[in-house]
Amino acid sequence: MKSILIIGMGKFGTHLCKNLSKLNNEILAIDIKEDVMENVLPYVTSAKIGDCTNEQVLASLGVGNFDLCFVCIGANFQNSLEITSLLKEMGAKYVISKANRDIHAKFLLRNGADEVIYPDRDIAEKVAMKYSAKDVFDYIELADDYSIYEILPPSQWVGKSITEINVRAEYNVHILGTKNKDGIKLLPGSDYVFSKDEHLMIVGQTKDIEKIVSKS
Repeated sequence: MKSILIIGMGKFGTHLCKNLSKLNNEILAIDIKEDVMENVLPYVTSAKIGDCTNEQVLASLGVGNFDLCFVCIGANFQNSLEITSLLKEMGAKYVISKANRDIHAKFLLRNGADEVIYPDRDIAEKVAMKYSAKDVFDYIELADDYSIYEILPPSQWVGKSITEINVRAEYNVHILGTKNKDGIKLLPGSDYVFSKDEHLMIVGQTKDIEKIVSKS
């Protein structure tokens, strides 16, 4: 469980509150508009109304006591930049700021953000990958060059074991797990035989996984 400050209760900030709450985190939510706070009240430890570009308001929150501080302001970049900078000046441990454009991300990182997230861009990339690539059911980018894919097993793998295919040496990927109607099996052994009625979760360099997908 972590102590988390979330500034900005737009769509992203609201969804973030709900999901962090499900993971039993302690959340303080704050926004300048009173009407948007009603949606998050069931999910947060406390909620406040205030303008976080005001140093006194921000200082009153005790930002140095939170494990994470999220700046989820998308409509006004100037405000996002000011709040990000003020958080670090006041001793925030780790600041994560929302960006809509690459140029915004650069300024946020230069002005105190420890990390920048692009919710709209990330979702768009995931949706594009899922619906344009054949037999891809999910996709998670781990870093610039590495990803986790959920795919159907290539037809040439069906009925053969991990050892027979020599997955790691021949394809340069790892099988994290398999998924079928009975559930998920993590880290299958080398004697595991692939079935056409399952999904595979594989991790590796994106370029190597895309080669497998293109041949499926």
